[in-house]
Order: sequence, then structure tokens, then C-alpha cells
Amino acid sequence: MTDTYAIVGNPVAHSKSPFIHTRFAQQTGQSMHYTTLQAPLDGFVHTVTAFRKDGGKGMNITIPFKFEACALATRLTDRARAARAVNTFRFGQENEILGDNTDGVGLIRDIEANLNFPLAGKRILLMGAGGAASGVILPLLQQKPDLLAVANRTPEKAIVLQQQFANYGNIAGGHYQDFSGQAFDLIINATSASLHNALPPAPANLFHGAALAYDMLYSSKLTPFLEFARAQDVTRLADGTGMLVEQAAESFLLWRGIRPETQLIIRQLRDALRHHAS
Repeated sequence: MTDTYAIVGNPVAHSKSPFIHTRFAQQTGQSMHYTTLQAPLDGFVHTVTAFRKDGGKGMNITIPFKFEACALATRLTDRARAARAVNTFRFGQENEILGDNTDGVGLIRDIEANLNFPLAGKRILLMGAGGAASGVILPLLQQKPDLLAVANRTPEKAIVLQQQFANYGNIAGGHYQDFSGQAFDLIINATSASLHNALPPAPANLFHGAALAYDMLYSSKLTPFLEFARAQDVTRLADGTGMLVEQAAESFLLWRGIRPETQLIIRQLRDALRHHAS
């Protein structure tokens, strides 16, 4: 019997999750099928319910449904509860829907293990205050940075996140201009700007002295954010390809009880992205 999993979002056709999970299954000898589901913006719950009724075992959730997924879950992991956003469902008995958020652990593993960039004692700027940002704040704070600043076009949303996570570490929230002139070691783009080939409204002086610029979006070429960072003399640039694979591995572990090896899959995904772009 082949178990079925899916990623649900809108849009979702571009997703590389089927590529990743198919290779994870091959690598670990798991009998499973993984597909994409585009839900109407007002049809997330119906899409999930229909998939589960057809025998689906679990799902990944992407833009714009991570907050709605949190509300639909009947049980949450600690990290999903802290984030108030869910990117992974595991369906259980008695109509149980376990909601998890693997984004943060995927980001941390990519930055610290794959990029060899320790976060302890660093000053970090997180751009954006939506579901992508809220999912990574607790794991970032658990690495004991000197400061985690959350900047957003609508500062009220960043301040809500500051208050939500105030007990976990040194966190500040506000508009981009509120952090103008401050020095950061790491700047992370968690906005959706790169999806639209746009640039978040960050002043150039935020990048002065930064050792690493990281865009959570994966791409075959430098995103506008990374191009801008390079123009401000940031020497290390990374997109979200590694994070995508690492968070997928954490979801796979939740579903199948086995953690796949990620390094080969990251290389294969980068090659596939480059091939698709050429």
C-alpha cells in the first residue's frame, strides 16, 4: 500500500517539495507518493478534508495557509504552538490532525551546519512578520543571539511578534527605519518580495558590516534581495534551497520515523534549478 502526501498552497505548481520527498522516499526505501494541491483561497479546509478522506497521510502547507493550518490542527507541537503557524500536518486516528512547524529547524540546520555560521552571540535582522517569519523566531532565539530584530513594512505586526516571543530572548520589533544605522551580522529575508521579483524596503545602511545575507526563498539565480546585499558588499550570500530540503527532512521524519540524508538532495535540487533556468 502506497501512502500519499501532498503540499497545499496557492500558488503551488512551482513547489519543489515533490522533487525532494520523492528522492527522500527512494533513498530510505519508503513506499509513498507526494503531489501538489492548489487550494482556492477560501477553500483550504475543504481541500484538506477531501485529501484526508481519500486516504492522505500528511501534508505540507505553504503560502498563504500557515496560520489557517494552525487553527485547523487538533494538536500542536511546542514549536508550532509558539509560532502560531503550521507547515506540516500528520493525520492520526480519531480525526486527529497534528500540526508542526519545521521551518525554523530547517533554517537553523542550513545556516549552522551547512553554511557553518554559528548564531550564538550574533545580531540578526529578520525582515518580514508573516507566517514565514513567525515560524523561525523561536528556533533563532534558542540559539542565543545577542539580538533578534524583526522589521516589517507594517511595524505593528513586528511588534506583535516581539511581544509574542519576549520571554524567549532579546527580541525587538519595528519598521525598517527603526533599525537604520545599526550593525547586524546576519540579515534574513522572510518576506514574499522575492516571489514578485521585488525588494523589501530596507535601507542600505542595514547591510553595512553584515557577514551573511540569507533569503528564505529558493531560486536558480540571485534574488533581488541578494543582489542588493551584494551591492552593499555583503560577501556571503545564501538562498533558501538548503532550508527547503532541511525542513522537508524534518517533515519526513515526523511522517515516516526516519531522517533522510540531505546533502545529496540539496546538490541535486540546486542542479535541477540551474538546469530549469538555462
